[in-house]
Amino acid sequence: MAMRATFENSQEIGVFATLTNSYCLLALGASQSFYSIFEAELADLIPIAQCTIAGTRIVGRLTAGNKNGLLVPTSTTDQELQHLRNTLPESVKIQRIEERLSALGNVICCNDHVALVHPDLERETEEIVADTLGVEVFRQTIASNVLTGSYMALSNQGGLVHPKTSIQDQDELSSLLQVPLVAGSVNRGSSVVGAGMVVNDWMAVTGMDTTATELSVVESVFRLGEGAPPGVDGLDQRMKGNKESIVESFY
Repeated sequence: MAMRATFENSQEIGVFATLTNSYCLLALGASQSFYSIFEAELADLIPIAQCTIAGTRIVGRLTAGNKNGLLVPTSTTDQELQHLRNTLPESVKIQRIEERLSALGNVICCNDHVALVHPDLERETEEIVADTLGVEVFRQTIASNVLTGSYMALSNQGGLVHPKTSIQDQDELSSLLQVPLVAGSVNRGSSVVGAGMVVNDWMAVTGMDTTATELSVVESVFRLGEGAPPGVDGLDQRMKGNKESIVESFY
């Protein structure tokens, strides 16, 4: 399901949140209504960590992750790191990265299988990304933009890319990622789709300015609303005892 929210007065949900299939990071200091949107859909399924990264609230731009791992910049404090380790599932690897391009959410776009990274990322960083997240890594641009994490939103079901991405580029990226891609926008025409929304395999959150047409494109390309969330760690055990209530909560 695709929903709209604002973080204080900002439409850029992807700046203040990171969403994967096994955890969600949300910046501190928003109104309760912002948190309740995520909690209503995720609380019974995956842990939600309200946190800061390097003392800032732009957690979505400083971190990158998937169900297997979370990458944080070297400026992340020990206290912040400990809070994440205490909140996230034990199966999720958390790795600090010493990298000149420290806004990891801007330069890495990934799902549970593949990561597209900034062409100038350090070779050592590329290896850490592959190891921690358990993905294949490709150096790419999106519509000639090097900030792959800013101009693309990706899940295991599909991807939304910068509206000026050519058909040829879309086809190349789609075959690389093995998921369908659509060129589009969020937040009433914003091309910064990666910073403007967050998405996993069953939920997407965009800014309040997102039009009904943009929202329907998001729901379509990410195949949202097709049933209960697939492949969530630990969900199988809960569903054995309480399958009906979990499934019903998604309708």
